[in-house]
Amino acid sequence: MKIIRYVRYSAAGEVSYGTLDGETIRELNGDIFHGAEPTGKTVNLSAVKLLAPCEPVNVVAVGRNYKSHIADRNIAPAPFPGLFLKTRSCIIGTGENIIFPADANNVHYEAELVVVIGKKAKNVTKADASKYIFGITAGNDVSERDWQKNDLQWLRAKASDTFGVLGPAIVQGLNHNDLLVECRLNGEVRQSQRTRDLIFDIDTIISYVTQYATLQPGDVIYTGTPGNTKPMQPGDIVEVEVEGVGILRNGIERAVAAVD
Repeated sequence: MKIIRYVRYSAAGEVSYGTLDGETIRELNGDIFHGAEPTGKTVNLSAVKLLAPCEPVNVVAVGRNYKSHIADRNIAPAPFPGLFLKTRSCIIGTGENIIFPADANNVHYEAELVVVIGKKAKNVTKADASKYIFGITAGNDVSERDWQKNDLQWLRAKASDTFGVLGPAIVQGLNHNDLLVECRLNGEVRQSQRTRDLIFDIDTIISYVTQYATLQPGDVIYTGTPGNTKPMQPGDIVEVEVEGVGILRNGIERAVAAVD
């Protein structure tokens, strides 16, 4: 299958989709999930601001989906994917800062492959799951571990504003079942593992999710993070790279506490 890279970007006050070829973006007219045609216009990548590559309504995530992520906690693999939701308002793209809430003290990176759904999906079989994949992208499932441990649900821990990083592109034509997922903090490799090591593979995840929730074009599924994660600090630079997709790069800052 031919490899195609789709990006969403702003230039001259307008937001557009395009296909990325090297450093050249070929502008598209319309929504890539419902039909988009080339306009004939091109723009250099350096002249635009890349945005999150889609605007999902549903943001689904899978936890504890690599044995390397649960091994040191003596947690046995679950019999089915462990699901949680993030909010669409937490989504940001490459180049934007991850902003810690003022009272967040233990915020970790989580490098992940993210699946982008291409058509309405309900009660999908595992055998048919690949037909519903538009493409894949990279994600950082930013997580405040203290809140994750102590809150009733994971709204603050997983879905605070800027805690859902996506990008830089949605790519078609890659073998999503065997790609390297890597995280670097200030240039140091912190996570590195291939998606062939997922406990629940991507087709299984899509089938499982759609037995309970209908997914729409442009919705995304974060598929789990490998290895151990550690806290980030304001001033850090975190990079997530999925093989063939590109580098998702974000700075870290802390919000100013509200004054009564």
